[in-house]
Amino acid sequence: MPRRQLTVRVADPTRINAELAELRTQLDLPTEWPPAALAEAEQAAAAPRLPALDATDLPLFTVDPPGSRDLDQAMHLSRRGTGYRVHYAIADVSAFLHPGSALDAEAHRRVQTLYLPDGRIPLHPERLAEDAASLLPGELRPALLWQLDLDADGAVVLADLRRAQVRSRRRLDYAEVQRAVDFNGDEQLGLLAVIGRLREEQERARGGISLPLPEQEVEQLDGGYGLTYRAPLPADGWNAQISLLTGMAAAELMLDAGVGLLRTLPGAPESGYARLRRIAKALAVDWPETMPYPELIRSLDPSRAEHAAFLNACTGLLRGAGYHSFDTAQGLPVPADPGHAALAAPYAHCTAPLRRLADRYALEICAAVAGGAELPAWVGEQLPSLPGVMAGGERRARAVERACVDLVESEVLLGREGELFDAVVIEVDDRKPQRGTVQLRDPAVVAACEADVTLPLGERLRVRLTTADPVARTVRFAAA
Repeated sequence: MPRRQLTVRVADPTRINAELAELRTQLDLPTEWPPAALAEAEQAAAAPRLPALDATDLPLFTVDPPGSRDLDQAMHLSRRGTGYRVHYAIADVSAFLHPGSALDAEAHRRVQTLYLPDGRIPLHPERLAEDAASLLPGELRPALLWQLDLDADGAVVLADLRRAQVRSRRRLDYAEVQRAVDFNGDEQLGLLAVIGRLREEQERARGGISLPLPEQEVEQLDGGYGLTYRAPLPADGWNAQISLLTGMAAAELMLDAGVGLLRTLPGAPESGYARLRRIAKALAVDWPETMPYPELIRSLDPSRAEHAAFLNACTGLLRGAGYHSFDTAQGLPVPADPGHAALAAPYAHCTAPLRRLADRYALEICAAVAGGAELPAWVGEQLPSLPGVMAGGERRARAVERACVDLVESEVLLGREGELFDAVVIEVDDRKPQRGTVQLRDPAVVAACEADVTLPLGERLRVRLTTADPVARTVRFAAA
């Protein structure tokens, strides 16, 4: 599920960093590695299992945020008659990790990489995730190499997967890709733009939608802090479309084989859309009654602060996302509705195994199916329990995200107690209608509010800040 990205960029982050350290302790986050797991990582890094197939002739490139070293994916793009061919290499974590090992057990405990404003808590030790298993440029690496052939409209006509040795040539960030497409005519990056746009049209035709989530930054201002946003570039979206393309191909491969692990999402309830309409009103986002939600999202400009805040609020529609494992040979049925509502297609997480446990299993299943081999025994044994394991990891990640957002918002408002703000009531407590939730326009904060009378759901309201406590991560308002 897309998550808010929070970054602290202040001259003196000492206080926020201390609060984030306390947050790690309170949430009992796994900040230390068992010695046995670190020892296994060192041993594996020195002698990874390399496949026989040599694909090092492919001039692959990666696209990630600046400074990233945990590089899961690398791609090469080419024309194929009137269509296109995508080679997509995914880091092969299984080449370094033995099932049942201390390293494997720790990955099952962590489940996924956790992101906080001051850094990450990784799924795997840095020796692997940012070094030996990462698809860093110039380095020989084991990978799972997808070949995805597309027609002239960007639709998949063939999907295949093989283990291979690869060597990435270039490490790029989104801004570099965007500049290359806009100004210098790089052939590979030009094809990324072409294929990315075709896949965006495929998504539109399916009725799907991808959220162009901005990165929220905390900046130090005179006397306090402020919230700003870094809007994603078109290149962010093109890169995401290659990952989504692969995840949908993986889902179809597993559904055809009757064994797999899907990322599913039911349709959002009407109450969720009603809440978003109230938030749109609070942020002055124009949402005509006749405009479908996907078209609204495509009309927004994430470089505008109010649109950025609204896009972050839209992640609430994805709260029902989960994992569904199936294996007809074991009596685990294929889900009745295998689709992902936001993408309007079946989908699997399979492109980020350095950061998410489920992806390693999905890739192993796809590799076995594509190669006509039997499913590894350790995959079949763990498959029934994986949705529960992933759900636990998701709950922890949501708790971390919520705590970080609460901390950031309380820091932004600290010292402004007593000030008046314009807001809209977006939720009212059914049991105590004098209590509810308001959305401010500036800053774009969501917080609890109380009044002496019933709060007017969906209406504008003048509110007074009563509490902004970074230690308790609490912000509260009262009707003025």
